[in-house]
Amino acid sequence: MTSSSFSAPLPTSVPPSDGAVPPATPGAPSAGTVADAAPGTRSGTPFKVLDRVPGGAAVGAGARRDVVVGVLAVQGDVREHIATIESLGGRAVAVRRPAELAAVDGLIIPGGESTTIDKLTRTFGLSGPLRELIAGGLPVYGSCAGMIMLSDVVADPSTDRSGAPQQTLGGLDMVVRRNAFGRQRESFETDLDFTGLATTGSVRGDDPVRAVFIRAPWVEKVGEGVEVLAEVPASETPQAGPQGGVGRRSGAVADPELEPVARIVAVRSGNLLATSFHPEVTGERRVHELFIRMIRGEA
Repeated sequence: MTSSSFSAPLPTSVPPSDGAVPPATPGAPSAGTVADAAPGTRSGTPFKVLDRVPGGAAVGAGARRDVVVGVLAVQGDVREHIATIESLGGRAVAVRRPAELAAVDGLIIPGGESTTIDKLTRTFGLSGPLRELIAGGLPVYGSCAGMIMLSDVVADPSTDRSGAPQQTLGGLDMVVRRNAFGRQRESFETDLDFTGLATTGSVRGDDPVRAVFIRAPWVEKVGEGVEVLAEVPASETPQAGPQGGVGRRSGAVADPELEPVARIVAVRSGNLLATSFHPEVTGERRVHELFIRMIRGEA
């Protein structure tokens, strides 16, 4: 799936490099090294080794130990993600301290306020270890604000009192725009075609995804290594151009020269997955099931 939704570069936020991976704690999963790194990972960087059965088995099957998925719990809809992972047979744990990262096989960065998540991950000493783990191949899924945190560039970053732009963890070669679909009152739901999902329970893999957008970002540009999984059609998006998300939905006067375009709302690159919507609030489990399969090396 491709998109023509590109815009000229604006002031950007770039993920800095600070901190190091904390030492593993006793009883943490074993580590190995990648000989042939997957896209988006560094060759030779430590990564967690999961127990697998030849031929694979269903998520949550007793033949393998439970996948342990951490949910970054500094701010946002943490409980909803934990409940969704547990409904799929995985174990979910809240992560608030760097030492807790050693016990997880993958991490979810939930929706919330990207500026607040940025500040708190730095305050709690999580930002440096997270950047190192992401660069080393840790599977990470970001929804809404989590998508912003995984992006290499934010087109319209918030700034602090000193004028410094918000920071991201990075890893996904793309440009995102915050609140692109509008403010809280412009929140909406729509059905999306989503690539790569499998049948989960009674829901077929090719059935549309019911997506909820709440002050949601969209992706304006992706690099060559980023796969587009879902887009909101042009007919469902605000007007293109500098106004971004303050187009049709808020009643602003439209410029007839600027037609709406399809907007990217789900992407994957290697072990990184991101959506600008919230599958955890609708009972949609297939995106989280895809993430678990990514952790197991099955997708």
